[in-house]
Amino acid sequence: MTTPIPSPPALPFLGHITQIDKDIPQRTFDLLADQYGEIYQLNLITRQSIIVASYELQNELSNEKRFQKTVIGALQQVRNGMGDALFTAYPGEENWGIAHRLLMPAFSTAKVRDMFPDMYDIASQMITKWERFGPRHVIDPCEDFTRLAFDTITLCAMSYRLNTFYSDQSHPFVKAMGDFLTECANRANRPPIMNTLMRGSSAKYEADMKIMNDLVDELIEDHKKNPTEKQDLLSLMLNGVDQKTGKRMSDESIRMNLLTFLVAGHETTSGLLTFTLYYLCKNPEAMRKLREEVDDVVGEEPIQLEHIGKLKYTSACLREALRLTPPATMRVVRSLEDTTIGGGKYFIPKDAVLAMITSKCQTDPKVWGEDAREFKPERVYGENFEKLPPNAWQPFGYGMRACIGRPFAWQEAHIALASVVQKFDIVMDDPSYTLELKQAMTVKPKGFYVHAIPRNRSTAPIAVGVSSSLLGTPYLAASRRGSQESAGEGGANGEATPEPKHKLYVVYGSNTGTSQTFAQRVASDAPAHGFKATLGTLDSIVDHVPTDGPLVIVTASFEGEPADNAAHFFEWLQSLKGSEMEGVKYSVFGCGNRDWVRTFQRVPTIIDNLLAERGAKRMQERGVGDAQAAEFFQAFDEWEAQLWKALAEEYGVEMLEKEAPMSGISLKTIDPGTSRAAVLRQPDTDLGRVVVNRLLTSPNAPQKRHIEFQLPEHMTYRAGDYLAILPHNPARDVHRVIARFALSPEQQIVLSASGPTSLPVNKPISVFSLLSGYVELSQPATTRDLRALLSLQSSEATKAALDELSASYAEKVITKRLSVLDILEDHPDLHLPFGVFLEMLPPMRVRQYSISSSPLHDPQRPSLTVSVVESPALSGRKDPFLGVASTFLSSLRPGDMVQLAVRGSAAAFHPPEDVGVPMIMFAAGSGLSPMRGFLQERAVQKKAGRDVARSTLFFGCRSPEEDFLYSDSDLKEWQELGIVDVRPAFSRCPEKSLGCKYVQDRVWHDRDIVKQAYDHENARLFTCGSGKMAQGIKKVLTELIKESRSCSDEEAARLFERAIQGRYATDIFE
Repeated sequence: MTTPIPSPPALPFLGHITQIDKDIPQRTFDLLADQYGEIYQLNLITRQSIIVASYELQNELSNEKRFQKTVIGALQQVRNGMGDALFTAYPGEENWGIAHRLLMPAFSTAKVRDMFPDMYDIASQMITKWERFGPRHVIDPCEDFTRLAFDTITLCAMSYRLNTFYSDQSHPFVKAMGDFLTECANRANRPPIMNTLMRGSSAKYEADMKIMNDLVDELIEDHKKNPTEKQDLLSLMLNGVDQKTGKRMSDESIRMNLLTFLVAGHETTSGLLTFTLYYLCKNPEAMRKLREEVDDVVGEEPIQLEHIGKLKYTSACLREALRLTPPATMRVVRSLEDTTIGGGKYFIPKDAVLAMITSKCQTDPKVWGEDAREFKPERVYGENFEKLPPNAWQPFGYGMRACIGRPFAWQEAHIALASVVQKFDIVMDDPSYTLELKQAMTVKPKGFYVHAIPRNRSTAPIAVGVSSSLLGTPYLAASRRGSQESAGEGGANGEATPEPKHKLYVVYGSNTGTSQTFAQRVASDAPAHGFKATLGTLDSIVDHVPTDGPLVIVTASFEGEPADNAAHFFEWLQSLKGSEMEGVKYSVFGCGNRDWVRTFQRVPTIIDNLLAERGAKRMQERGVGDAQAAEFFQAFDEWEAQLWKALAEEYGVEMLEKEAPMSGISLKTIDPGTSRAAVLRQPDTDLGRVVVNRLLTSPNAPQKRHIEFQLPEHMTYRAGDYLAILPHNPARDVHRVIARFALSPEQQIVLSASGPTSLPVNKPISVFSLLSGYVELSQPATTRDLRALLSLQSSEATKAALDELSASYAEKVITKRLSVLDILEDHPDLHLPFGVFLEMLPPMRVRQYSISSSPLHDPQRPSLTVSVVESPALSGRKDPFLGVASTFLSSLRPGDMVQLAVRGSAAAFHPPEDVGVPMIMFAAGSGLSPMRGFLQERAVQKKAGRDVARSTLFFGCRSPEEDFLYSDSDLKEWQELGIVDVRPAFSRCPEKSLGCKYVQDRVWHDRDIVKQAYDHENARLFTCGSGKMAQGIKKVLTELIKESRSCSDEEAARLFERAIQGRYATDIFE
């Protein structure tokens, strides 16, 4: 007996067409596959389609005796422009057979090898362009790879030079083609009558086809007028005779096939190269291995034909990119008879249309493992590739209708990728960028920009501008220089600042902004100490660590891994073997969190040690900052003070004693504040809109809120990802500053700076906007701040109070979270210049919150579960302490626009791909957030008919009446659905949770459930909560092992570390 094929709920007459994402249809097909599993069916008005998303089913559909390629949907619309050419012909059409037999030999390996000189010629033009524009230029690799592939196909196949690298604008054909393919996809998903009525779209469609055909006619005419001795593809079309039929290709068939080669010959190759470059940028180990192979095989000489076959790791990188994101996203077949698939599970009638989601079939965990979504070229390297099951890797299609140009594209891609890696280090413009797609007939990365840094370059790192991750558009080189290298005419007091004599390079590795803040401080302080600073990321000095000035490194560890913008440097540094760092003078400050005992300071320690081992001179002992310790900022202040002493001694710079703090910030008032400046709102692709903001807790408990956002159309997420929010300071605190400095909130000022700064310089800004959005007002004062305040003229009582704060810094400042603003309000006789105050403040940071929803529920509408921080001020002040981001989020109303970005979480912090694998989840308070997303995903999958394992949630809160989040809605529904067993612990009323006060108590009480799921059901474990809670969970799990194995504490700890490998993921917050 067969199993019915599931189908989503449909609308009468319209079927499922309204559910298809209009910009990225593939996103819908992928999400439905995640929801329904390996097979589902859709009614798309003009056709019924069965969608397949597993290797097993793809393998069956690759039997050409049972299933045959069919031209339907968007591809059928493409026939309007390409007729019965190779790509769009119906089975059995005569013109396809003639063209196929004539042109197959032209794409043989031997013939393609003859095209090497022309391919290398075009690749060299791209390399020259990147060299000419320099490392600060922001490159759109998708555009340049499109030019590369377009010029290559016209030169190799038609002996015609388009020379698009010598033009600022893309060839009109490219724009027309993109619009034509997009309209083909749109027309396929509309009722036929709508296509007839949409006259404007139809006129544009016809105009685009004319532009494309005009180029084809131009190529044919030029070829006839200027015949070449080279037997290129167009010569074969014009003069060849099919041996089977004795016929030549008709003029119309030549035009249609030439157009097909122009489209298919560059669209997919440019996508392949761009995806590969993206994955390499995100995976520095793979980039290093690729660079080593290119250096070993090619060296510094121009790439030669004989090198191609030796670039085996290059091949693996290209294969792996094609596996994860094949540009041609689906392959469609028609059944030739009534049959069944899936081992007889699903009945398929004759003439049924079946579409395989290539990326899903090629990431099936049953073939590729639980890490199937990760980029690992080794899995398709050498014999590993040969050992793959049949039809497991099919980005070029299959059988008789497979891509005829595969050898051409493969050689072209090897030349281009090897040439790029040979000449450049590639650095992403926005290190936090995660893959976004754009789709016409194929998919390509959207918004992916890079810098190409020549490998034989100078030692200056790329100057760093404002991250574009929250702006949605790349910063141009000019804007970078403007924000980072602009200098004011003088200091805050109007005095001329001596020109610094020595270069200083400050680089950082930072995800959350803390290390960047510290690095910014060093760079800002440099002019006062006789140095001219350049600020950059660690990745910006890969392969060219500066030797003409000291190098200051501020970097962090994130669960033992480097920050996004330090990953390539970290990998590269570990690969060095000799004394490559001779001549480098450096100092390192490491940020970390001691809650992660195993990996605390791992990255800074390794960098510090390796630099010394490779010949660099360490100027001072590595600084150690513990983010959870009271002395975090003090540790940096003390380290920085020692840094300037070490630099002064090393470079003979005189240490100046100042009577009062000087500022590198100067300002002038350009508007007295009597009129309100107009605010210009520009459409920003990273602006999200608030949809829901509701309270989850009772009035007796601390506020926790459920907030939903509508994402920009191009953005989506995975369950377990973060939503990064750029907040504003509470208005109350902004007004406190304005009152303290006797300013007007509407007062317009212009800032200038004598060094790198994160403040908005050289443009008018209101005081309120500046204080609201650019600086942190609530951070505890640092010891350096106290020293600066002590240098001001003030009363003896004030000096005594400041001395007391300095003497008991941890107790009276850090523990009580006493800010500079608090101190200034407590001591009105401190006359601090506003510019100096601004320099004391850290720049505003983004805050990352775990998303509490699943894209299977709504891919454009993530939610957050947020604890609102409002508590009595530890300083004893009458006003409560307000958390910056949570106060900002709690104040939002539906319709408000928020600057946000989706940030990927650790690879392990996502629900298992196999829905039959249960999860054991530990959470307290708002730590429930990602767990809710995991469970929502499983609930959607369960409702779609999939066999979902029951998971267990251990959740801690105060009481069932106050803050048992979602207990009367989602959690109740999901327990009834059978996907989760909730085990609460109530700290205020443990008698209602079997005497268990905290999560770890409930885990110990129910330890048999944990043991059963872990030992016998292959369960995955997840923890989200505070560091204290996470340590409690670790302790109880270790005790569980100790009890089960009857072993010592040391042995239990060792077994715990081994047991969690690959099966336990944490997300810890303060």
